[in-house]
Amino acid sequence: MAIAYLLAKTSAKFLKVSFNIPLILVLSVLPDIDILLGYLLNSEIHRGPTHSIITAIIVFIPFFVLYRHKTIPYFAALASHSLIGDFLIGGQLQLLWPLSTSEFGFPYIKITDPINITLEFTLFAISLIVMLKTRDILRFFQNSKLNFILIVPICTVLLPTFLSYPLQVPILLILPHLFFLVLFSISVLIALRKTVK
Repeated sequence: MAIAYLLAKTSAKFLKVSFNIPLILVLSVLPDIDILLGYLLNSEIHRGPTHSIITAIIVFIPFFVLYRHKTIPYFAALASHSLIGDFLIGGQLQLLWPLSTSEFGFPYIKITDPINITLEFTLFAISLIVMLKTRDILRFFQNSKLNFILIVPICTVLLPTFLSYPLQVPILLILPHLFFLVLFSISVLIALRKTVK
């Protein structure tokens, strides 16, 4: 999520466009919806079609046609999951599905590797500093119905982190997960409270 936020922030600044932070963060984890689909279909489909850059391009074509360059921060957030996160960190994914079912990736760095832990924690720290400095963090505390979409990362990535035993996430990466879990939960509760009133 941190790299998606930083990519979106950088591209939006360069293009002089605004972007919706909760939507960026949801798009950054959206390819992992295949974990839930695999569970529902009782099959192993993780890192398949939902991780394909071809699928991402096809899905985004209408948005590029309608919104042109304003779409770039959102596409960068979605593509960062597969092209940066999963490609680099210990996995094989069907990056070119449906053109090819061949799997690509750099399988030598695992999630528990010190290189990954350092990189992820550093990106989290940088994104937190940027969020605080630009006051983007305050957007999570505003009354916006769109903040309800933060339920997606809460339920697909963050809560499962703390519900598995033993923990799948290295100890040093619990802090970023916990931070985002609390921040997103507060944001959803604020939106819910304002909606109920």
